[in-house]
Amino acid sequence: MKNPNNHRPGRGPSGKGNGAAPSRPNRGAQRGNAGKSGAARAAKNPPAAPRDPRDPNINWYPGHMKKATRMIEENLKLVDAVVEIRDARIPESSRNPDVAALSGEKPRMVVLNRVDQADPAVTAAWRRALEAEGCCVLETDCRSGRGVGDFSASARELLKEQIARWEQRGLVGRTLRFMVLGIPNVGKSSFINRLAGRKAVEAGDRPGVTRGKQWITLEGGVQLLDTPGILWPKLDTPQTGLALAWTGAINDEILDRELVACRLLELLRERYPAAIEQRYQVSPREGEQGWELLERLGRRRGFLVSGGEVDTERMSRILLDEYRAGMLGRISLERP
Repeated sequence: MKNPNNHRPGRGPSGKGNGAAPSRPNRGAQRGNAGKSGAARAAKNPPAAPRDPRDPNINWYPGHMKKATRMIEENLKLVDAVVEIRDARIPESSRNPDVAALSGEKPRMVVLNRVDQADPAVTAAWRRALEAEGCCVLETDCRSGRGVGDFSASARELLKEQIARWEQRGLVGRTLRFMVLGIPNVGKSSFINRLAGRKAVEAGDRPGVTRGKQWITLEGGVQLLDTPGILWPKLDTPQTGLALAWTGAINDEILDRELVACRLLELLRERYPAAIEQRYQVSPREGEQGWELLERLGRRRGFLVSGGEVDTERMSRILLDEYRAGMLGRISLERP
């Protein structure tokens, strides 16, 4: 790993500006602060340690998101309820705080997507916590279709009082209209395509695929309004930014992948050490810093450059890609 002090402030490894402080971890500082790393909780649901000077200050709110937010506000009057898609691996960090304000008094369903990649016990705990708050919760895996078939029944249960009022007024069989909201790359379009039984909207494994609104008509008198994935202007904490970066909700081009990967390894070392050992045949050591573990993984994979140095940029990219693809197993990054 190259000397972190060679990084220019406000620039990621790709050389593109991200507005953050110098991002590569300082080895000397890490060695002197070994006890401050790990996955201790901060605030309600941190994905990593309490505020750490190594944590990047990640924010990503391009112009199309501001435009999309205005579009959502303008179109809420057209729908009966809101479906909020969250990532089951990070249910708190993938909760856009603006959704509650945007949806107002509209009934809201929370869909925990990608449950196939999340720790089942942790997902069950999240469901209990959300239901205790009065949320209508649906668990889905849009790749296999698991849970998607329960949407219609859950939707009608969510709107049962409104449906009863419509029927009293003679509006029997009225079309139910839902707005589908969520952060980027959380699986909104895949969810809609599964419900529609066809490729009704463009979907992709990267943020920013959906840029405009689109109505999709389903069988059974239901219409969905697809919307672009949106973040909020200023992320709550650096830990929220890390969680979103780990799961691919933030454009990789603005990130220092090595720093993001180091912090992910520290969390995995703390909570899921067996996942590292099984995938990379490297056993994490107690108190090991993320950059040390990243170098050992890269060396194990044979990612070497001239002089025998480990290509930590390549190893970081592989680690993040494999985590996002579920190749490290069922791992939840936040707990209720």
